[in-house]
Amino acid sequence: MAGLPRRSKDHLTQATAACQAAVANYNRPGVAFRTRTFTVLMTIAWTSLFHAIFYRRGRKPWYVRSGTGRGTRYEKVDGDPKHWDLNECLRQFFRENHPAERENLEFMSVLRNKIEHRYHPELDPALYGECQALLMNFEELLVSEFGQAHALADGLDLALQFSAFRPESQQEAIRRLGSSAAEDLLDFIRSYRAGLPAETLESPSFAVRVLLLPKLANRASAADLAVEFVPYDKNRPEEMEALKKVTALIRERTVPVASEGLLTPTKVVQRVQQRLPAFNMHVHTQAWKAYAVRPPTRSGNPAHTRPEFCLYDALAKGYGYTEAWVNFLVRQLREEAEFDRVRNWDRGGSSSAAVECRPGTWPG
Repeated sequence: MAGLPRRSKDHLTQATAACQAAVANYNRPGVAFRTRTFTVLMTIAWTSLFHAIFYRRGRKPWYVRSGTGRGTRYEKVDGDPKHWDLNECLRQFFRENHPAERENLEFMSVLRNKIEHRYHPELDPALYGECQALLMNFEELLVSEFGQAHALADGLDLALQFSAFRPESQQEAIRRLGSSAAEDLLDFIRSYRAGLPAETLESPSFAVRVLLLPKLANRASAADLAVEFVPYDKNRPEEMEALKKVTALIRERTVPVASEGLLTPTKVVQRVQQRLPAFNMHVHTQAWKAYAVRPPTRSGNPAHTRPEFCLYDALAKGYGYTEAWVNFLVRQLREEAEFDRVRNWDRGGSSSAAVECRPGTWPG
């Protein structure tokens, strides 16, 4: 670590230690709900890594209380500067960019807040892909910023599985995932994924989809590694198409599960405010108008909604919103210009063309 500022070294050491602890806990047999501990430790790892990067770049990752330049005053906790949390680090590091790596971190951060005080070991299989991507993204940024000497890959192994993925084991996992205790979080996971663009969902930087097949070694060199990762490369369409055909042969038929977890407008506002504090009920009303998510009040056809975001309840004579709507709002309104456009929608005239937001297509 020669040449690094002391604060950068300290945070880098904490980042790698937290990451190694996260992996060790995740891979240890018998651990109950490994995903919860993994996300908490990886949040520490990522936050510390960002702090190390900012210190190396000569920036102070501290919250400002007042002033600028030499007159800047920082917030303090017990006499020490209050460091940026992970969400602020993401804003400062990625700025206006929203690659799959950032989407993965934001998803895992929101998920951690939802599951931190719950016990749901049966959710681990549903989140393996996002956990693996979180780890691989960490390694990639660590090496790109501080060099190959800090790589952790040599000390991290693929977790071994005793069940050999037998069909009986898969069915038991599915039954556990369908339990009522896990259903609320599963609804959140499904809805969050549904609110992301297709290119993000397909990116291994958001979630690593793993398919284990017996590897046949027909030459000596091919027998050296028992496990080999085949990365997705859009520049090799022939090879990728061949892999898709292999997975299609063994893919299980998936039946969509209808979710009853619709949100009231108040719940939507509360959830969006967690990530966009300026959001309120007025902005929500303007948003469903601007994005044409539901018809106007007292419409002759109240059920004419965009069902991926909003559904009409004929019995209650009201509207319920999906988690995908929450995620869509956060994605769209985190840009200041778009937030102002939506907030002032009525002032621009209701005759303005609404932004279309079909599944898989995103305005702006």
